[in-house]
Amino acid sequence: MTDPFTPEDPFTPTPDDRFTFGLWTVGWPGRDPFGEPTRPALDPVETVSRLAELGAYGVTFHDDDLIPFGSSDTARETHVKRFRQALDATGMKVPMATTNLFTHPVFKDGAFTANDRDVRRYALRKTLRNIDLAVELGAETYVAWGGREGAESGAAKDVRTALDRLKEAFDLLAGYVLDQGYPLRFAIEPKPNEPRGDLLLPTIGHALAFIERLEHADLFGVNPEVGHEQMAGLNVAHGVAQALWAGKLFHIDLNGQTGVKYDQDLRFGAGDVRAAFWLVDLLESAGYRGPRHFDFKPPRTEDVEGVWVSAAACMRNYLVLKARAAAFRADPAVRDALAAARSDRLAQPTLGAGESAADLLADRTAYEDFDVEAAARRAMAFERLDQLAMDHLLGTR
Repeated sequence: MTDPFTPEDPFTPTPDDRFTFGLWTVGWPGRDPFGEPTRPALDPVETVSRLAELGAYGVTFHDDDLIPFGSSDTARETHVKRFRQALDATGMKVPMATTNLFTHPVFKDGAFTANDRDVRRYALRKTLRNIDLAVELGAETYVAWGGREGAESGAAKDVRTALDRLKEAFDLLAGYVLDQGYPLRFAIEPKPNEPRGDLLLPTIGHALAFIERLEHADLFGVNPEVGHEQMAGLNVAHGVAQALWAGKLFHIDLNGQTGVKYDQDLRFGAGDVRAAFWLVDLLESAGYRGPRHFDFKPPRTEDVEGVWVSAAACMRNYLVLKARAAAFRADPAVRDALAAARSDRLAQPTLGAGESAADLLADRTAYEDFDVEAAARRAMAFERLDQLAMDHLLGTR
């Protein structure tokens, strides 16, 4: 076994931590646009067993991860039966599922927003079929990533009309879930680019705005991915905080990224470790109870055993950062620094109870008698606070 954890290690994961992995993550064979695979394909049954041994809570899948594209109904039943038996034997859960609408050449122009109507109808049927299976296996969240919903040419895709088609698709899927009485919610996964030059719904903010136009908006939230937000140069913790504020953080994908470049899908904690620290601090302090899902790719340099080392490291890094964040919040020096930064005052409403615009205009202390220069001289003491966070992150406190 290559599991780096020992029974005495305080960062050993258990199912209570709700760590989950996609079949496509550990199962990535190392193929990229410039190179052939460096590892053999993994059997989903082996994946379930090995992840369970590492302390994971569950496993997720695209339809094509579990059932090879084009399988007969008989072969499909065999694949599902073996997978279900592995789940039962290990106690692993399937909290989320999704549909592959991007690998086969038929989706070269997208799925729900393809210019060709017959492709759009095929994509909907493929998704509906997998929704049935997802619910059968216990999934409560259905992620929707528009892998090829986008364009490279300005004339190739009328974006306003494409958004109409995307809304039409999601309205139909939500209506189907309601008609069937399924306990399932949808989580839209934003990404700015790759594999298309420009993708629809590129950021958390775009997705949140789009959701408000859906017929059953209450069934839709977001599935932010660390690397996707960072690919756009955005602060992932800020985006996730807005999703939490909107009550729309239905799921989250954790991985690592080192800035604005291609989607690296590094193990969680690799790349921007400060961003990972603040994200864990946010999720834990906000009481997020959903799965901590790792959507990463073990590097091409690793063999099959190295895959499990990388997967274990994702969970370990989360638990280490969780401990560091908890220590930061419990530190008396941090409490003093937060007070010096007057962070608690942000929670005080700017207007008094029942105060109107007229009342504000009548308050001379708010403008006429307000000492602008004295207020400008107040130090915020943010550097002390930030360095304390660094000290905790680096393990020096």
